[in-house]
Amino acid sequence: MSLVSGLLAHTLGRVLRLPGLHSGGHAQGGRAMEQERALEVYDIIRTIRDPEKPNTLEELEVVTENCVEVHEIGEDEYLVIIRFTPTVPHCSLATLIGLCLRIKLQRCLPFKHKLEIYISEGAHSTEEDINKQINDKERVAAAMENPNLREIVEQCVTEPD
Repeated sequence: MSLVSGLLAHTLGRVLRLPGLHSGGHAQGGRAMEQERALEVYDIIRTIRDPEKPNTLEELEVVTENCVEVHEIGEDEYLVIIRFTPTVPHCSLATLIGLCLRIKLQRCLPFKHKLEIYISEGAHSTEEDINKQINDKERVAAAMENPNLREIVEQCVTEPD
């Protein structure tokens, strides 16, 4: 009976591409890998500088370890979800912070990924609009063509010496 349930879990995991269902032992290893990837992501974004203040996003608690989720969506491919919290609900630079998160992760993540970035629910007065902007590839590309905006992003994402 356990052989049948193991085969069923393996087949469902492959067909539905559900992480952790391939086999009983793999579920533990998969979750551990996802947690390891989440810490790797957090280590990359925590040093991003705030566009307005001389602090990092970590120091301002805009990002925390808990704001990063990683889910395996295929073999060696992961869905990375970031939920950041602006310092105030009417933060005028929330879109720019989201852009900085996206650019730094696109440049630095050493594994294949799909990236979704959101403002934490209820943390901003225009979160829906900002979420759409920072997850729209064409808007992100257009923003990065603006030399002034690109310079600000570069200053925010560049690691200090």
